[in-house]
Amino acid sequence: MSTKAQEVALDKAAVARFKAGDEAAFEEMVGRYWDRIYAMVLQLLRNSQDAEEVTQDAFIRAHRGLDKFRGDSSFSTWLYQIATNLARNRYWYWWRRKRDKSVSFDMNVGEDSNTTLAEIFEADIETPQDVAVTNEFQERVTAAMELLNDMHREALILRNVKSLSYEEIANKLEISIGTVKSRIARAREALREKLGNELL
Repeated sequence: MSTKAQEVALDKAAVARFKAGDEAAFEEMVGRYWDRIYAMVLQLLRNSQDAEEVTQDAFIRAHRGLDKFRGDSSFSTWLYQIATNLARNRYWYWWRRKRDKSVSFDMNVGEDSNTTLAEIFEADIETPQDVAVTNEFQERVTAAMELLNDMHREALILRNVKSLSYEEIANKLEISIGTVKSRIARAREALREKLGNELL
C-alpha cells in the first residue's frame, strides 16, 4: 500500500472513530495535518500570525463539519480546501482594508481647509475614550476566559499570554502537540462564541 493510500485509510478510520464519539481521533488528525496546513497557508498569506489563526479556523470548521463529512473526497483534500478558502478570504479582507485606508496623512481634511489628517490624529496618543473601550474589552475577555473549561483556558493562557511554543506547552502539560493545538483551537472557538467577532 502506498503512503498516500495508508494516509487515506488512517483518515477514514479516524473519521469513523470521531463520528462514533471518540474526540481523540480528531486530535490525532490535528497532530498529523497541522504543520502541513500551516505551511500551505503561510505560503499564501506570508504572515505567521494570520497563518496560525487561519490554520486554527480551518480545524475549527473541520471539527464542526466532520459529522456531515460524506467522504466524497479524502479528509486531507477537504481540509486543504477549507484552509485555502479561509486564507483567500483573509487575504481579500486584508487587501480591501489596505486599499480603502491608503490615504495620505499629509492631505487636507477638506477642500476649504488647510488642516491635515496628521494634525487631527496625533500618533500613539490614546484618548480617555480609547482607554475606556480597551479596558471594557479586556474585562469582557477576562470574564469570557473564566467561562472556559480549565484545560482549554490553561492552554490558551500558556500560548497567548505566556507566549510558549506548542512544544513547550505539550511538555509542561504532558500531552501531545496535537492535543495542545486542538485545545487552543477549541478555546478560541468558545471565546468567539462569547464575544462575537470582536476577538481573534
